[in-house]
Amino acid sequence: MAFTPSLLPTLIEAISETIAENAEHVTALDQAIGDGDHVINLQRGLAALTAQSEALAQLDWAAALQKIGMTLMSTVGGASGSLYGTLFLAMSKACQQQPLTMSNVGAVFHQGVEAMKQRGKSDVGEKTMLDVLIPVATQLQHATQQQMDLSSILDSLEAVAIAGMESTQPMLATKGRASFLAERSRGWIDAGAKTAQLMICAITAVLRVQTAQ
Repeated sequence: MAFTPSLLPTLIEAISETIAENAEHVTALDQAIGDGDHVINLQRGLAALTAQSEALAQLDWAAALQKIGMTLMSTVGGASGSLYGTLFLAMSKACQQQPLTMSNVGAVFHQGVEAMKQRGKSDVGEKTMLDVLIPVATQLQHATQQQMDLSSILDSLEAVAIAGMESTQPMLATKGRASFLAERSRGWIDAGAKTAQLMICAITAVLRVQTAQ
């Protein structure tokens, strides 16, 4: 499988589809403990990326990731736009130092997520998208360092993403609007964690199909 930006149009389409398919459910979660606009904001960013997808496919990874980061920052808005923009810009910076390959994608993604943690001043256990992205980054880095086969890597990333998403349900929110609800924030899955899980699983599904071809 060619691990190049030529995959980006397919990945963006798959992510857009899974967010659309789950929009009603995620919006209900967000309305329960958040602002209720998470899906709309995310879809605005995805629409902008869709319009750029063919152009992104022609770039190298560093340039493509930088363009994605800038686009998300300017179109998604709010905390999600800032955090996802930071993720991709940090990954772009890492790719300027070395070409992105299957062997170093774990390290590159880990750097991106670390930048998100610093930007959001948050960590695992605070009922946010980071409850999915941090464990996924840790698992991806471990799996690539251990040189696991791609199928096993994808299986493990899906399992970790789902577990991370589900872990937010009993948590007490300490970030964002949900934090004002105090104990009432318990019992709901965080909308940002849910969309992060959906996006990770959409990516792994595409990669699994690409690997089989």
